[in-house]
Amino acid sequence: MKSKYRSGAMCLLVVVGLFSLIGYKMGASQMLNTIMYTAHDLLLNTCFFLMGICVITGAIGKLFVEFGVVDLLEKIVRPLMRPLFHLPGVASLGAVMTFLSDNPAIITLSKDKRFSSYFKKYQFVSLTNFGTAFGMGLIVMIFMIGKGYAIEPFIGLVGAIAGAVTSTRLMQHFTLKAYPQYAEEDAAPKPTTAELEPEHKEEKTVFLRTLNSLLDGGKTGVDVGIAIIPGVLIISTLVMILTFGPSASGTYTGAAYEGVEALPAIANLCDVVLDPLFGFTDPHQLAFPITALGAVGAALGIIPSFVQQGWIDGNAVAVFTAIGMCWSGYLSTHTAMLDSLGYRELTSKAILSHTIGGIVAALVAHWAYVLYSLI
Repeated sequence: MKSKYRSGAMCLLVVVGLFSLIGYKMGASQMLNTIMYTAHDLLLNTCFFLMGICVITGAIGKLFVEFGVVDLLEKIVRPLMRPLFHLPGVASLGAVMTFLSDNPAIITLSKDKRFSSYFKKYQFVSLTNFGTAFGMGLIVMIFMIGKGYAIEPFIGLVGAIAGAVTSTRLMQHFTLKAYPQYAEEDAAPKPTTAELEPEHKEEKTVFLRTLNSLLDGGKTGVDVGIAIIPGVLIISTLVMILTFGPSASGTYTGAAYEGVEALPAIANLCDVVLDPLFGFTDPHQLAFPITALGAVGAALGIIPSFVQQGWIDGNAVAVFTAIGMCWSGYLSTHTAMLDSLGYRELTSKAILSHTIGGIVAALVAHWAYVLYSLI
């Protein structure tokens, strides 16, 4: 009971302390107005825009599943699984599914006995890192392309793949070091002949299959769009207050997107590290990777303001795509994902592996962009 009171007091102290410091600089009423107006603007101009993208990509993804495009992509990617990720070829289906939707798709897939039976336990555990590294990939890339960048998102994809390889391999290494027996133990027993029988599917016309796929995928997109609203409003609002400064006149008016510029000050102190790793040209750009730790949807919500302020360039887009796709809110999903797989005790190892993987993704994307710029 004392521990519960202690944690409650600590939480209250942190929250009150944070907003007291912000309110001291901005003024209490201006701070509250800025929070409300920023959240309102993000809801109207960012969340609904992202929801539109989620609906379209969800419909396309479902259409791809219905007509075998996912199977085709899986067959193309399959030969890369063993040499790059040390995973069975069927894992490529997980990469395609998470790329088209979100991180939890890999968990849904892993519940299938036929799928999980291909894996040893140490490989099965690493699916959390592998799937997360491609989560919301299509949404991230289309969002960046929609901002006028054509090549940079694909450079970011290369970085995300490098981060995925690093994170997945590290997770396998840490797991085998802690549980050597997982190298030989199967993740699930081989399915019986009856379980391998395909389910009967009612025959439909091409028109009905197309229509049903688009509508079902669109509904899934709505669910994803609604799911990212809390992250965008809560995390992005806080990050923006810590990123932006006062109004053009130098005073706080309570308008949206005003702040105390704490993150840029921290970024200036870390410039020696950030420049070679990410190639950031503006300290405000640090806000994106920090936000992506919790939710990539929230991180994307920052981009329109960055574009408006002129704080973004081609290198930043490549790095943002890589780190946004690779991290894709892993701090908020890894615990639940590993818990659903039954390996909660390995959460700290998964988070450490993925943190390193995201940094590698940013590093590769930055230097790949540098090479592209020299061509």
